[in-house]
Amino acid sequence: MGPNFFERLKLALFASSTLDIPVSSEVPRHIAVIMDGNGRWAKKRFMPRIMGHKRGVETVRDLIKQCIHYEVKYLTLFAFSSENWRRPADEVKFLMNLFMEALKREVDSLHQNQIRLVMIGDRSRFDPLLVKAIHEAEKLTQHNTRLTLTIAANYGGRWDIMQALQRLMATKPDLSSGFSEEELNAYLSMHYAPEPDLFIRTGGEKRISNFLLWQLAYTELYFTDTLWPDFDDAAFRLALQSYRQRERRYGRTSEQLSAGPHA
Repeated sequence: MGPNFFERLKLALFASSTLDIPVSSEVPRHIAVIMDGNGRWAKKRFMPRIMGHKRGVETVRDLIKQCIHYEVKYLTLFAFSSENWRRPADEVKFLMNLFMEALKREVDSLHQNQIRLVMIGDRSRFDPLLVKAIHEAEKLTQHNTRLTLTIAANYGGRWDIMQALQRLMATKPDLSSGFSEEELNAYLSMHYAPEPDLFIRTGGEKRISNFLLWQLAYTELYFTDTLWPDFDDAAFRLALQSYRQRERRYGRTSEQLSAGPHA
């Protein structure tokens, strides 16, 4: 691979804007969420951090109901980042066990409600029993169409781009002539979903934290101080209200938007 390859790689990765210009609507088609603040929620109540994570599972259940109510088609939740392995070992162990318990407890309900479950991220560090449970849940719900619920676990946006590039190179060894954004996108973890319309992060931090770096290029960002276990229906409606007030131009002017979708 000569210098021309790397020049073409830079063009493919950084010269693009977005795959398409979706039709804007009052309700996001795809919502992505970083669920932050479980530990602080518990600490404020003089509880162990793990109690915040348990309460956070209930918030996930409520948010799924709200997404179904508003007819959101895709919900993506950042449950465990590749950096979260740096947390205390007992907390990581609890999170893995909670993950397994939630899968076993919720998968039948998800299936009955026509919700498709997809897990993205590197599964190589997970216990084989957890990997098996994930596979079975995905297989059971694969044909459901009411809502696609994606859980990002041991996931990182940089990892996602790198693994997509490696897979592309494996199927197309000669990249001297370059490759398109669409070709790379086909190997990203979320190739099956449109790019998120709305990104929500709870807990007061204002970072993307290596989450869906490729996919969030034109996503509307919403940050709230509300801790995840307190992110109730009213808090979700505030996020939707903020989204409705945004003008999604994708490089166009306000006048072009007023003139119609093809201006």
